Order: sequence, then structure tokens, then C-alpha cells
Amino acid sequence: MTRPTRSALRMTVLIGENDTWHHRPLYSEIVQRAHAAGLAGASVFHGIEGFGASSLVHTARLLSLSENLPVAVVIVDTEERVRAFLPQLDELVTEGLVVLDDCEVVRYAGRAAGPGAQEGEKPS
Repeated sequence: MTRPTRSALRMTVLIGENDTWHHRPLYSEIVQRAHAAGLAGASVFHGIEGFGASSLVHTARLLSLSENLPVAVVIVDTEERVRAFLPQLDELVTEGLVVLDDCEVVRYAGRAAGPGAQEGEKPS
């Protein structure tokens, strides 16, 4: 049996856990704005080791270097909706990396979807 899929765009925003926006964690601001923009969903993943443009390795293994660990905010939605969200990141992300990848959504089922919702439908 072939599963129905649909094309989507995955945005990954790579920042540091200490990055802030108006005294609040930057990753939280990105998630809140993605929610307000009506995007399908956003998740934040905490890294245990990494380095960026500074070439300084941040790791959870060494206590003295355990500050500002990497954080990835991942958002998946249609290409049109993700690209429409990019200008907000221009304002928010001063240091970091934003990556866009084409992907296929195999299944989307939200908890808020009622018993009559169809597989692949975005919850309202």
C-alpha cells in the first residue's frame, strides 16, 4: 500500500540557547511567532555539542564550556507559508543559521483534530 504524501518545506533555525530577544529566549520567540503566523508546528531541540561561525566548540561534556549549547528550532509547513515566515527571522536571528530543506510529509495528525478529521488535515 502506498502512503499519500505531500511536499513541504522544513526550516531549521540553528542558534545558541543563550540567544535572546527582549530578555526572553530567542527559541521561544521564534516558536511563539510561528504559532501566531499559523504555521503547522514548531519544535525546539537542545543540542549537546556543536560549533558555529565562532569556531568555539560548545559541549555539555565539559562543565566549563557548557554554556550556550546549540538549539535547533524546526518548523515544517507548505513552502509558501514557511517562506512567508522568513522576514520575521531576518528581524530575530542576528547570529545563527537558517536552513531550508524540501521534504515530504507522510502523516500529520494533531491532537486537537476531532474524530471527524481526515488524516493529513491540519487541525483548525
